[in-house]
Amino acid sequence: MGHSIYLMFILTFVNFILIAYRLLIEKIPFLQEFIPELWIFALTFLGFYIPAAIIIGFWHRKTQLKVETTLSMYQNPFFAKVFRTMLDIQTGKATKEEIEEYRQFLIKIEKKFEVGK
Repeated sequence: MGHSIYLMFILTFVNFILIAYRLLIEKIPFLQEFIPELWIFALTFLGFYIPAAIIIGFWHRKTQLKVETTLSMYQNPFFAKVFRTMLDIQTGKATKEEIEEYRQFLIKIEKKFEVGK
């Protein structure tokens, strides 16, 4: 996970900056006058990239994430069972055995993901 998520992200990011500088800045004399060195290009790029990434991430969280979460809930059989069981309990259709079985299932999940264990 450390390699595939964190280290590869950094390596591909650095790779992108190096390739972009080499192919964009070094090949165009007009741009090389404004950005003569790689570190200046990297700082300039990061100066634009970081705010753009924050703005896009904020937009995604405010608009698209709600849609993605809703769609994933509609497709998740676990949530369907949770809501059906809650409905059955409230309407009196669930048997005591079903309620206890489901309760034990939830307790097992809680124990598995307890913080500090």
